[in-house]
Amino acid sequence: MITVTPDVFRLAQVFTISRGSRTEAKVLTARIARGGAQGWGECVPYARYGETLESVAAQIEGLAPGITRAGLQRALPAGAARNAVDCALWDLEAKAAGRRAWDLAGLTAPVPMVTAYTLSLDTPEAMRAQAAKHAWRPLLKIKLGTPDDMPRLEAVRAGAPATRIIVDANEGWTAEVYSELAPHLVRMGVALVEQPLPAGADGMLAEIARPLPVCADESCHDRASLGDLRGKYDVVNIKLDKTGGLTEALALRDAARAAGYGVMVGCMVGSSLAMAPAVLVAQGADFVDLDGPLLLAEDRPAALSYDEAGVHPPEPSLWG
Repeated sequence: MITVTPDVFRLAQVFTISRGSRTEAKVLTARIARGGAQGWGECVPYARYGETLESVAAQIEGLAPGITRAGLQRALPAGAARNAVDCALWDLEAKAAGRRAWDLAGLTAPVPMVTAYTLSLDTPEAMRAQAAKHAWRPLLKIKLGTPDDMPRLEAVRAGAPATRIIVDANEGWTAEVYSELAPHLVRMGVALVEQPLPAGADGMLAEIARPLPVCADESCHDRASLGDLRGKYDVVNIKLDKTGGLTEALALRDAARAAGYGVMVGCMVGSSLAMAPAVLVAQGADFVDLDGPLLLAEDRPAALSYDEAGVHPPEPSLWG
């Protein structure tokens, strides 16, 4: 039996990117009960990909009660609905077998991974204050994506002079704006820039200089995306809500590495339940951005542990 319910988690503060602001994370929780065991998984429907809470819930509710992971890959496309069910099936299999999900997947036991902490788009003064507050963290990710981003970047660097920085434009720049900003990103010691141009309009990345690594986020969903990234991107951002679950995420990670891409593992703004399976994918990644729970004012029971070592693997009582 598969059930799906909506859940809402308050954010610790307003979270803003180039496409808008939010004060809460709205997620869907899928639960699958079979043979006395129950598994669960979480997804974040994303309007950018044409998803709503209602449309994703309908996809999940339309699945056959006895769906398998192999059957799920054929029944649903990559996206939020498949993610919640795929992760619930992994959790169900682990609980039924009395083994950890990574063991079932043939992976080594995961270890803590240093994760980025995201500073949302704001005024330069506010972003500098946030950067200074979090300057102890080894990696900060800053949301940009407007024509007036240089003062913000300079403010963050001033607030956190020794911290590694990732910049995420969320498709907000033009090729001209990015070409103008790129040398300054290098000068400021930015380690990576995510999705500077809109997906589907990013061909110019193959024609202009890329003086620092460029990461495909909205342009990369699953393995089928890789063929269109050649010559434009150096790194791919793997998010389970894009890949449609842990099964495809692991396959995408391996395929991306085989094709010569660096790997980043990211997330939507969700709870520890959404991050838990992503910790498995994040093992050995070049960049990890699984800070969703750190942005929340409330979380799931048995939430993931975060400390100086990074995000820790989930306890069995949470997932897997």
